[in-house]
Amino acid sequence: MPTVTTPAPTFEDVWRTMQEVALAHKEADRLIVELRESQKESQKENDRLMAELRESQKETDRQLKETDRQLKESARELKEAMKDTDQRLKALTRQMGAQGNRLGEFVQEMVRPAVVGLFQDRGWPVHQVLPNIVAYDDDRRFVMEIDLLVVDTATAIAVECKSHLTQADVDEHLERLSTFKRWFPQYAPYALLGAVAAMVLPDEVGRYAYRKGLYVLAQSGEAVEIRNDAKFQPKNW
Repeated sequence: MPTVTTPAPTFEDVWRTMQEVALAHKEADRLIVELRESQKESQKENDRLMAELRESQKETDRQLKETDRQLKESARELKEAMKDTDQRLKALTRQMGAQGNRLGEFVQEMVRPAVVGLFQDRGWPVHQVLPNIVAYDDDRRFVMEIDLLVVDTATAIAVECKSHLTQADVDEHLERLSTFKRWFPQYAPYALLGAVAAMVLPDEVGRYAYRKGLYVLAQSGEAVEIRNDAKFQPKNW
């Protein structure tokens, strides 16, 4: 049976193979160098990006700190402004309260000389006017004050005087009338009537007081008049 014999490599074959291997090593070395260079470039780019990110973060932190400082400064200024406004409002409230008290006293002084005649004309035989009568409880705490009490031996008319009368003022006076005899027991046998007087008296408030059984006194030119008509029936507390 015939056999095939592989011829032994010649020197040229070996040399050619060695040359090919050497070229392959050189190509591999070149690729490795290129890869390393590429890695170096990538690392540089990464470092640059990281540096930019750190700078951006620093700038953001700086801006946040500045914003926080500005907010704190604005809050401090707003607090100071609110404190100043509050102080001004309190001062204005005190001034308005004092002005209101003075106006109320003016109304009271305007009404006081007229009430005896006004109520006598309505058939009540009153002869005395007691200003600013005040009641206290057993612990010496203030309970109520009646601006004007018009009296005779059997009738008492408690008058509340305001510069500007409101429905709330009427309700407060009704509450006072409901407990008046408890705190002024010397008037327990009296027929107790109520009245409100004002420099400024809105029509609806006057009608409300009328319906509640109160006499309604108001300024008319230089004088004071009773606004209740002849049909009015006062409430007796």
